[in-house]
Amino acid sequence: MTPRMIGPEAECRLDWIALSDALAAGHALPRATVADTFLYRGNDTLLTRSAWIEGLGLAVKAASVFPGNPARGEELINGVVNLLDDRTGQLEAIVDFHLVTRWKTAGDSLLAARHLARKDARRVLIVGAGKVAASMIEVYRALIPDAQVTIWNRSPDAARDLAARMGAEAVQDLEPAVRQAEIIATATMAREPVIRGAWLSPGTHLDLIGAYRPDMREVDDEAISRAALFVDSRQTTIGHIGEIQIPLDNGTIRESDIRADFYDLPSGAYARPDDQAITIAKNGGGAHLDLMTARHILQVAG
Repeated sequence: MTPRMIGPEAECRLDWIALSDALAAGHALPRATVADTFLYRGNDTLLTRSAWIEGLGLAVKAASVFPGNPARGEELINGVVNLLDDRTGQLEAIVDFHLVTRWKTAGDSLLAARHLARKDARRVLIVGAGKVAASMIEVYRALIPDAQVTIWNRSPDAARDLAARMGAEAVQDLEPAVRQAEIIATATMAREPVIRGAWLSPGTHLDLIGAYRPDMREVDDEAISRAALFVDSRQTTIGHIGEIQIPLDNGTIRESDIRADFYDLPSGAYARPDDQAITIAKNGGGAHLDLMTARHILQVAG
């Protein structure tokens, strides 16, 4: 088998809602077997993520996260995604790493918002101003065409630049922006919480996308304890990601406080409990989601 090479040119054929539907369909298949390894050198990280879903195939994704790269004019995250055939184990496709990562990451949070955000939500706050933040503006507008989007970033210039490119509004004061928002997406490299639970209004939905290491968090214990808590995968968040593990370790929550993950979608358990609930969805982005996304991209590419 000669592997196919799927590059960024396939993006023009992709659709956010269709991808989130594919992710939901993937979670109706047998539960994925996943294995992650994390290697660290100071602030630099190498993640190697593998997944096998019966009937869908195998994926191996290696991702390097070097926070010093942007200052050198280089990509923050780099890597490779290999898609292998389920029947033979042969390499079927090498799918552009940045394409898979962009669509998997934002599609993960879109799937969560489709089930957890209030149907009448319109006011969206993006915390962060990088590439993920730009993708999140796209997905929320796919879900809510008349969304009112504001952006906050530690660097106000970056927030203004992104707002100008995306037709959004940049804000300088985070607390009032959080209090007014109905949907919040955090896409930062924060080590300490930037969102305080005391700021959250009833009915707010938070998509937490950053905090991929055990020592990183974007929201505080009060936010975690006030919210109905959901994750994309228990297996790839518990014990791996500080956003979940730190409040588990300090007794703020128990594992049973995590209401559902995406494998509970077919049962209906992954759902907003009521209109006044604060909901949090932790986007851990496991390799099974890379596999589902890469397979979808391969199918759409034709």
